[in-house]
Amino acid sequence: MAPARLTGSARRRHELAATAPPLERGDEQHPRTLRGLYRAAVESGAMFYTAPSLLFMLFVIIPAFDHPTPVRTTAIIVLSLAFSAAFLLLPGVKAYSPSFGYGFIAVVWLLVALFVPAIGVNVLYMVMFVQIAHTIALPWRTARVVILPLTLAVCLLAVLTGQYISIILALVGLMISLGVGYGIEREILTERLARAEQRNAVLAVAAERERIGRDLHDILGHSLTTITVSAQLAQRLLESDPEAARAQISEVERISRQSLADVRATVSGMQEVRAATEIASARSVLTAAGIEADVPAALPELDDARAELFGYVIREGITNVVRHSRATRCTIRVDEDCVSVADDGVGIPRDRSRSGLDGLARRVEEGGGELVVAPGEDGTGTVITAHLAPARRPLDEGATHA
Repeated sequence: MAPARLTGSARRRHELAATAPPLERGDEQHPRTLRGLYRAAVESGAMFYTAPSLLFMLFVIIPAFDHPTPVRTTAIIVLSLAFSAAFLLLPGVKAYSPSFGYGFIAVVWLLVALFVPAIGVNVLYMVMFVQIAHTIALPWRTARVVILPLTLAVCLLAVLTGQYISIILALVGLMISLGVGYGIEREILTERLARAEQRNAVLAVAAERERIGRDLHDILGHSLTTITVSAQLAQRLLESDPEAARAQISEVERISRQSLADVRATVSGMQEVRAATEIASARSVLTAAGIEADVPAALPELDDARAELFGYVIREGITNVVRHSRATRCTIRVDEDCVSVADDGVGIPRDRSRSGLDGLARRVEEGGGELVVAPGEDGTGTVITAHLAPARRPLDEGATHA
């Protein structure tokens, strides 16, 4: 006998309710009334599956009419109806806090105690209902401690009173209770795993949004700065050197098209940034801004990850130099484990927003390195440096081994 034969979503709601984390009093969605408990039982989806189990109450009622009297018969009928109603409402208990469940079990034991004067030792036949009530109304860690001693006590009393059928009912009730309890535990663990996976998916989405936002900042910040500088230069040259102005306008068009392609590629996760291309771009941007560019003529051999990371450092550094530094000279240095962008400008004011540098610092940290932003050696300007751990290199082909 089980309190319910649950299937589908109704079974899932019922079993999850049985072992869900304890509710606080303020979390209860129904008032602590019979009507509220009835609504909770109906919403659980298990109430109407519980009703057939009450057929086993016949083990309690039929023997009670061997020697009927008006008072005894009335008491048995009233108590049977009350106990049956309580058992039907049992699935709704999980919508309340654990304290409500303990109170519900107290009511169950009170009804059992009132049965004793009316039906005597036949009360042992109610053991299955009591076992299942403990399994559903109480937290499983408490119910499993109570059910076994209860089963043993009923079996002992059944032997002493000769009610051997109640031993079978007690053992069957024990197996059902354990099966329901452990089934609920497995289901709640599965649900918690699903929730953990859902949280991981949300975090992954947030990380991807952050990546896209950071990439868009790097790409658009650099490109729009270049466009602004080129447009200003074209405006100054418009009357004095129309050919040079047209060249700058063509450069604006080229950068705009490239920026659009970069944005599309970034959204699709395919945008590539490389140190070599960023240095070439930096040279033209700095020249257009009237800043002397001191850049390396050749780069050391870099793997793809370092070439991309160094490219982002150079891009953000040059963007800040052109936008904020008011520098006359900018120096870029690249080696296998370090890249730096230095200028002789006014430095970065403390009250200035550093969202771009903060995003760059996170990117460098994710790459296993550290970003340092500091004044120049003489106290002027700004030096942005990204340090990475030395790359692992294969042993030389001619090396000898001990």
